[in-house]
Amino acid sequence: MTAIIVILGVIITLLVVLAGSAIRVLREYERAVVFRLGRLVDLKGPGLVLLIPAIDRMERVSLRTVTLKIPVQEVITRDNVPAKVTAVAYFRVVDADRAIVEVESFHAATLQIAQTTLRSILGKADLDALLAERERLNEDLQKVIDQQTEPWGVKVTTVEIKDVEIPANMQRAIARQAEAERERRAKIINAEAEFQASAKLAEAAEVISRNPTTLQLRYLQTLSAMGGENNSTIVFPMPIDLVRPFLAAARGTAGTGEGDESARFEAQANLAAMIPPAGPETHAPHRARN
Repeated sequence: MTAIIVILGVIITLLVVLAGSAIRVLREYERAVVFRLGRLVDLKGPGLVLLIPAIDRMERVSLRTVTLKIPVQEVITRDNVPAKVTAVAYFRVVDADRAIVEVESFHAATLQIAQTTLRSILGKADLDALLAERERLNEDLQKVIDQQTEPWGVKVTTVEIKDVEIPANMQRAIARQAEAERERRAKIINAEAEFQASAKLAEAAEVISRNPTTLQLRYLQTLSAMGGENNSTIVFPMPIDLVRPFLAAARGTAGTGEGDESARFEAQANLAAMIPPAGPETHAPHRARN
């Protein structure tokens, strides 16, 4: 009796083990690649999958998107600048059969392809393109990697360059270049402003030249603006062409060493007559102080 119980226990245990090896439950995002006596059979899953014990062998494949972190790669750009680049790739399995049959480990193979492609693509780009044209480089990387992984049933959806590290001396050079570029733009803007201002002044001078009264009005406005700032000095503008003959006469008299007092007094009187009076507080022919 005891022997019968032991035999039944062994049989039940064997049945449980066989049932455990023959029954698999797959989640919604999983697929089962089943080999029967070494030959590939139909893809199964998700849900309950029944296998023939000791005959069928199952490989579980996830169809979810995998985040693949690409390690730091040392790259030399086309303009011979060393840089350290890190990136990340997103891929998923679209054909589980080929992902198992065509390549030994599609995860490791995709990682190696991503590393070599990253060095190859970025090595053909300049440093400026590496820093400023990330989107274009990301698209190129995605296309190249996806073309190489397509025979494995792996679809690379996105490749993003995360960080670009350049030497400290190159960072200083880039900073100096950016500063020089900003100074260049500032000078160009200042020159354009001067050009526009000169054009407007030329137009204003043309309008004023048509009516001399406007110049006198402008002069009075200037005096009013100066008086509003609590200034005690008033400067009267005078055309230099009016003063030049008197200066020439004075130099001629000083050069000969002989002075005609009457001529000098007459010249001073004429000069004073040409300057408009400044009011009762005027103490000089061209400047008055309170």
